[in-house]
Amino acid sequence: MATRYRFGLEEYERLFRGVRGVELLGGEVYRMSPIGPKHAWSVARLTRLFTEALGDRAVVWPQNPIRIPPHSEPQPDLALLRPKSYGEGLPTPEDVLLLVEVAETSLEHDQGLKLSLYAQAGIPEVWILDLKENRLHVYRTPKAGVYTEHRILLPGEEAEPLAFPGVRIPWS
Repeated sequence: MATRYRFGLEEYERLFRGVRGVELLGGEVYRMSPIGPKHAWSVARLTRLFTEALGDRAVVWPQNPIRIPPHSEPQPDLALLRPKSYGEGLPTPEDVLLLVEVAETSLEHDQGLKLSLYAQAGIPEVWILDLKENRLHVYRTPKAGVYTEHRILLPGEEAEPLAFPGVRIPWS
């Protein structure tokens, strides 16, 4: 019989630091989906759009880990963080203004386990870009471990981050 093992953050970082393509979610290590060209281009484009639109009002954090104690260290495709230096420690939920997941083959995983984890951590807003259906899912207002607001934006509609009213991002 196989034994499941739950990792804490320190143990995960000691064993998996520098290993690409894995993330810790709820104490379990998950292999991340490979990044294809459409996914990579979407992340690069969103990174540029956010950087140009926000300047130094936020740290644009592409494909880097976020520390969610005690048992999670996801690597969202993009995060907007409060402006400060993160050279001495990874950002935590209190630092996160917006997380973006780009889903080409991972929509079910992103809308299930990861979205639940983000809501439980109190991350105020999550966008999930569904590349197959060309839709942007906007989740806001976490309460009791779920997001109470969910909007779907269609091509041609611009997204406006909750933390930056008036900043409009052409996502499609």
